[in-house]
Amino acid sequence: MWPAFAFILGLVVGSFLNVVIHRLPKGESIVFPPSRCPACGHRLAPKDLVPVLSYLALRGRCRYCAHPISPRYPLVEALTGLLFALAAFFFPPSPQAFLTFAFLALLVALSFIDLDTYELPDSLTYGLLFLGLLSAYLLSFPRPFSQALDGSLLAAGGLGLVAGYGAFFLRRFREGRAEVPVGPHQVHMAALFGALLGPGVGMALAFLTWALSGRTGRPVVLPDRITLPLLPLAWILAPYLGADLLSTLKGSLLSAGGLALAGGLYWALRPQEGGGEEEEPVAMGYGDVKLLGALGAWLGPYSLLALFLGVLAGAFVGLAFRQRKVPFGPYLALGGVVAFFFGEALWRAYLAWLGL
Repeated sequence: MWPAFAFILGLVVGSFLNVVIHRLPKGESIVFPPSRCPACGHRLAPKDLVPVLSYLALRGRCRYCAHPISPRYPLVEALTGLLFALAAFFFPPSPQAFLTFAFLALLVALSFIDLDTYELPDSLTYGLLFLGLLSAYLLSFPRPFSQALDGSLLAAGGLGLVAGYGAFFLRRFREGRAEVPVGPHQVHMAALFGALLGPGVGMALAFLTWALSGRTGRPVVLPDRITLPLLPLAWILAPYLGADLLSTLKGSLLSAGGLALAGGLYWALRPQEGGGEEEEPVAMGYGDVKLLGALGAWLGPYSLLALFLGVLAGAFVGLAFRQRKVPFGPYLALGGVVAFFFGEALWRAYLAWLGL
């Protein structure tokens, strides 16, 4: 009975997610006005909104104007229902189960919005992040708070550096434009300071440059052509300078992750004004960095598995359909779901394959 209830609940939530996916990127209210046919504008009756069944009964067409209804709607509903049913097999009726439902629902919404717009709304990514941290703090679910916080910062810091090096290569090693008061330059500086001085000092110095940039209105940063080449050098030299390589690497990622997530939150609360300046080439958007940081709060060390699976799935789809630009969010979400439910089993299988 519990999996069946979870499936039906997922269908209903999936119906609501269709509204979120359609309206949130447009800045429209997700509660008002009531659902209407996008073609004729006729208000939909309750009998038109029964998840999946209404679509099948109407044969995929609007009852009032016979305009075709996108199969996306029943797909989102059925996918959410199946994911909720899967969660019900892992968790009995409990707060943990309903938190897992929220985790899955947010990932579904983020995935389809990214497919449509190539953007990941901050309201959903940070909602996923804060919900994971709150769950860890109050219930130690799905892992203790210290692991959730470290997982979030490490994941965001690692992908933030990947994005930084990727953009550096795409610019052919030319210096990029520094954002004021905070941007990727501070993230790269934090990583370098964190490697040399520890995560606490690294974040503090990077936050100081953020404050000075805001105060002066000019970027107070080290150039990427200095920080990005010096960072791997700091990692390589760490053992020769009496430091532990893993501690040095962790200091870099924690510092970078703290700046990436804090800076992203700043711009979410205070959006940049469109300036008409030519956009610089990027290897990866910072929405993906924030999404992986949010997944890190739920997955801890298994966020690395989510990233690996996401890259694998995205590369496969990109090659199969010969797409040069692929939204990474859905594949990160897919990796996150697999790692959440099966991460420990996959890790044990991998260790067994290695004979460990």
